Amino acid sequence: MARRPNFLVFVTDQQRADWLGCYGHPTLRTPNIDALAARGTRFEDFHVAMPVCMPNRASLLTGRYPSIHGLRYNGCVLSERANTFVEVLAASGYRTAAIGKSHLQPFTGQPPKGQLSAETGPIEEAWKPDPVTYEEEEPDTYSSDQPYAIRTPYYGYQHVEMVTGHGDRCGGHYGQWFRRRHENWRELHDPANELPHNYQCPQAYRTPVPEESYPTAWIRDRAADWLRVQAGEEDPFFSFVSFPDPHHPFNPPGRYWSMYEPDQFEVALPYEAHRNPPPPLRHLRDRWERNVPEEISQAAFYADEQALREAMALTAGMTTMIDDAIGDVLAALEASGRAEDTIVIFTSDHGDYLGDFNLLLKGALPLPAITRVPFIWADPKDPVRRTCSDLASTIDIAATVLEKAGVKPYRGMQGQSLIDSIGGGEGPRSALLIEHHDGGARMGFNEPARVRCLLTDRWRLTFYKDQDWGELYDRQADPQETLNLWDDPEHASVRSELTERLVHMMMSTMEESPRATRLA
Repeated sequence: MARRPNFLVFVTDQQRADWLGCYGHPTLRTPNIDALAARGTRFEDFHVAMPVCMPNRASLLTGRYPSIHGLRYNGCVLSERANTFVEVLAASGYRTAAIGKSHLQPFTGQPPKGQLSAETGPIEEAWKPDPVTYEEEEPDTYSSDQPYAIRTPYYGYQHVEMVTGHGDRCGGHYGQWFRRRHENWRELHDPANELPHNYQCPQAYRTPVPEESYPTAWIRDRAADWLRVQAGEEDPFFSFVSFPDPHHPFNPPGRYWSMYEPDQFEVALPYEAHRNPPPPLRHLRDRWERNVPEEISQAAFYADEQALREAMALTAGMTTMIDDAIGDVLAALEASGRAEDTIVIFTSDHGDYLGDFNLLLKGALPLPAITRVPFIWADPKDPVRRTCSDLASTIDIAATVLEKAGVKPYRGMQGQSLIDSIGGGEGPRSALLIEHHDGGARMGFNEPARVRCLLTDRWRLTFYKDQDWGELYDRQADPQETLNLWDDPEHASVRSELTERLVHMMMSTMEESPRATRLA
């Protein structure tokens, strides 16, 4: 009987597809990830289910859209009632592990900002409170210096080593380890002790935390150790290795801070390149001109060219550090003797505007910079290099892994297997849906934005709830999406046809689980 494949999944945080050498970046050095692409399948048109951390991570694990699995925007939780494909693997005999950032539950302990609330009666919500307390990623859970014993299985993971937060001051198991390792940890985390630099970019921070104690290095070491333990095991494994970088703040440690210079980078798509900017883009430009800062550090903002170049240089440093870490983890996989049976996957939870139209971070405008992410599938049993142009989505990862593992999915999974695409055949999709539900009113919207986006190989159509404007772009003639055809009379029929198609696709995403148990 053939041995079932292992899976080693690398996930980065806030990394757009074109920020890898193998995706054509002219400056960024990512030799280890490029080597994966050189022996596998690299998807060119792979998009998230939603370009926000928590919802899309839940979509990856469930194979379902955020509007269905319930983690609709950051600050919600993925209910423990929800099944994940990792649970399916575990039930079929796989050893499962998550090392690094999970973010299926809130990890800040802070109340939401900008959230609009309607007046309610004696019962506040449509659903009764969940009897489960979701505190596995909360800061107070890790207040002790002794390793917290997380309740497992955690969404299917039997082994969990948690990292919460971003930048150099992450929490979780990493935070506990950091406090034990460094008696002067308060000094290392004190902003007053930032190392000197001349960068002016918002959220650029030169950390005094040593390279070997930075979250990326800790995740590297813990993942490598876990793989070494698998050397003598017979059961197949699934390992999810998730880095909090290159998400802002922009703070690569040590040599990675100065590895790249701002002058090496170009703002290739400035604000002026858009011939009829949509209202949110104009709104952010106006705030910048009036020197009005954003209220929260997670909100998209407009920046000048120098700030953008600096953000790019520091993002590149964080990304190369991740690439170096991946090289070390792959070396540990090779040393374990299980590399020949292990499929390696690389992807990200969403992208970053990172200079497009002078924007940084992410928001309700579903530009390719934040919806298009890398997806690489490297199977040692099929070492043929391929570039796949099929449309594909984060929700397809679950179905793809399960098919390769020879395990049936559960009812209600909305993703489709990409195994045929990976093998050079025809893909399962002619269009895909991208959702967005904002947790607060931002980017000029009077209420939290509700967005639905339809992608085909030719078009992007986007509707914004209760707005008298929308977006229509010709992805072939205008791949950088610089001319909105929404109001163009010559494209009225295209808009109408795509609108009907979007309606049908939204109808097809209704909840199908559980099935009926009786005749009516």
